[in-house]
Amino acid sequence: MGGSTGAVELAVGDRVVRISNPDRVYFPESGATKLDLVQYYLSVGDGIVNALRDRPCMLHRFPKGLAGDKVHQKRLPAGAPDWVPTVRVFFPRYNRHADELCVRELADVVWAVQMSTVEFHPWNSRRADTESPDEWRIDLDPMPDCPWSRVQRVAGVVREVLAEIGAVGWPKTSGGKGLHVYVRIAPDYGFQQVRRAALAFAKEVERRAPDDVTTAWWRRDRDPALLFVDYNQNARDHTIAAAYSVRGVPAATVSTPVGWDEIPDIEPRDFTIATVPDRYRRLGDLHAGIDDAVFDLTTLIEWADRDEVDLDEDADTEN
Repeated sequence: MGGSTGAVELAVGDRVVRISNPDRVYFPESGATKLDLVQYYLSVGDGIVNALRDRPCMLHRFPKGLAGDKVHQKRLPAGAPDWVPTVRVFFPRYNRHADELCVRELADVVWAVQMSTVEFHPWNSRRADTESPDEWRIDLDPMPDCPWSRVQRVAGVVREVLAEIGAVGWPKTSGGKGLHVYVRIAPDYGFQQVRRAALAFAKEVERRAPDDVTTAWWRRDRDPALLFVDYNQNARDHTIAAAYSVRGVPAATVSTPVGWDEIPDIEPRDFTIATVPDRYRRLGDLHAGIDDAVFDLTTLIEWADRDEVDLDEDADTEN
């Protein structure tokens, strides 16, 4: 492999991707290097591609590893080979366009890691129509004093409500202290409608677990011991780490798909770049069937109308 100034070339599908500085330590806590990060993504290849395929993707890059600065990058980094795909998206707030990475194959992911990407944050819409989401995201976001046991308990309520409306939810750890649940939807609605439906769902969860849940948008209005069901993650250009994305934290945790029945027993910090590859070999991609379980949002839109759910437009800002 050579020293830190050397490089390795990896065959990834039909592509060859050159990895410079493979020995650079990205995660000082464990000593994991840039090449270790590449090897992790190769080990979950089908899973990370399934999570990112055809979605505009913001990159969280660490050019010097975690010890250096973090770069939030919407535009594809300069110097990309002509085979790396992009999709052009418009940002009204700035009246600008950006050509974002739009993964089609594993080599696209590995090239992004070569460009110091640690985290992948895809949109919940796809290239065919970036203004029409096909993924409803339920973000169970614990406030600072919220225990993990409360997150686990609320996940059970989320599962219950999803089952009652006939939606299949696909849970994953956030890579932090929370949980995400994704639901595949038909791309028939815009971001505002999906976000309003998500708020109606969140309010139902809050009704069933009032001692555990808040839907108050403004942080100052939330009890720090409660769990916030963050419906605003469905707003345009709001992104969260993909399934199988590594997180840019010292422990190198991974946002990991889990089974509903696992949630009462898991600890999020158990899922790292050191442990997830073996889990993936044993279980495969637990989100592999997500595209086959499409939910019709009509029920939730009817709930939003019935309950006169209104969005706080002041909160509807792009990241």
